[in-house]
Amino acid sequence: MAEPTKPRLVCCIGDIHGFPTKLQNLWSNLESSIGTADFNTALIIFLGDYCDRGPNTREVIDFLISLPSKYPHQTHVFLSGNHDFAFAAFLGLVPQPPDGSEFAEAWKEYEENEEREGWYKGEGYENMHLQGRRWSGKIKAKFNVAKGMDYKGSIYDAAPTFESYGVPHGSADLVRAVPDEHKKFLADMVWVHEEDDVCIETGDGIKHCKLIAVHAGLVSNQDVKEQLKFLKAKDTRVPKVDSLSGRKNVWDMPKVLTFFIMIQ
Repeated sequence: MAEPTKPRLVCCIGDIHGFPTKLQNLWSNLESSIGTADFNTALIIFLGDYCDRGPNTREVIDFLISLPSKYPHQTHVFLSGNHDFAFAAFLGLVPQPPDGSEFAEAWKEYEENEEREGWYKGEGYENMHLQGRRWSGKIKAKFNVAKGMDYKGSIYDAAPTFESYGVPHGSADLVRAVPDEHKKFLADMVWVHEEDDVCIETGDGIKHCKLIAVHAGLVSNQDVKEQLKFLKAKDTRVPKVDSLSGRKNVWDMPKVLTFFIMIQ
């Protein structure tokens, strides 16, 4: 009797936020703790937020781009986080709204925040998705009370990302400074990934589950099928994608993060 097929290893890696050394250390630790054979054939799902806050977004993306050639038997999935979406939006890499509307039409929902957040008004802003304008803007406040630290340029802490490409925060020159292979990476990010028959070890033994991976989570009060359809289509009609940036309204949100959004 043939032995049952060993389940494929699935690794999900969360927010990297511009820290290449920490990413490289994590990668090495995974390989050594899992074992080369299983690691080299694993499904690796990166959950997004590759940019901002840390010192070198450019090196992080270089590392991620290199993985398929270095580990050809692995499968790599690169989900978009809200920070990555905003980065891509500034570069003009997110899809246009499918209904033919302009991005500017969706600004109105949050326009009361424009002055406080210092939305970007430079070259190319006229038809930029709201999150691109917020990402590249210059927030008036210097200190982020919720996080207990200074803002880094914008409400997204995007200044280190600009600087990693050799341009000052909020500069339109970033569009020209980002290499084409990085632009392709940002444009190709998916908003959701589904994986059938993922095995999870529990106290009651192995359970076979369907995995749905998305950066922040599925919204708790909306139909799942409709959400998946929306996320797969990368529908940009909305000014904020809750499944990429939501906290208090997504499923299974830890209480500490719910509290965090309340005090922002």
